[in-house]
Amino acid sequence: MLFLKSTSVSKASGIYEVDIAAKPPGKTFGIFLATDPDHPPHALLGQLKVLGYENTYSSPYLHKDGGKVLDLHFQKDGTDIFKGWKTEECTLNLAAITALFEEHGITISPRVMSMAEAYA
Repeated sequence: MLFLKSTSVSKASGIYEVDIAAKPPGKTFGIFLATDPDHPPHALLGQLKVLGYENTYSSPYLHKDGGKVLDLHFQKDGTDIFKGWKTEECTLNLAAITALFEEHGITISPRVMSMAEAYA
């Protein structure tokens, strides 16, 4: 679940927060979204599907300010061991998702999770 200060502020229509993160060593990135379930970002979600990302987790919750949130996680398999991304795939995939989110007015900052966060 992404940390939200408020559901009255959004990054883009239907999107409260975005996190692009990888477990160490940091070559295979997942997409984590906090969305508005009443006004979902259909266009962005469809574009993620076209890029090969599969929804692996979906959980609704009520934010402390009373707003409804749908927590979504997306992954894309790669061709490396355990379906991870090879270096070339990482470069191409990050460029594609950067362009996708920029198209929706969102600047992303991919990051590598800490060991504690990744395996909690």
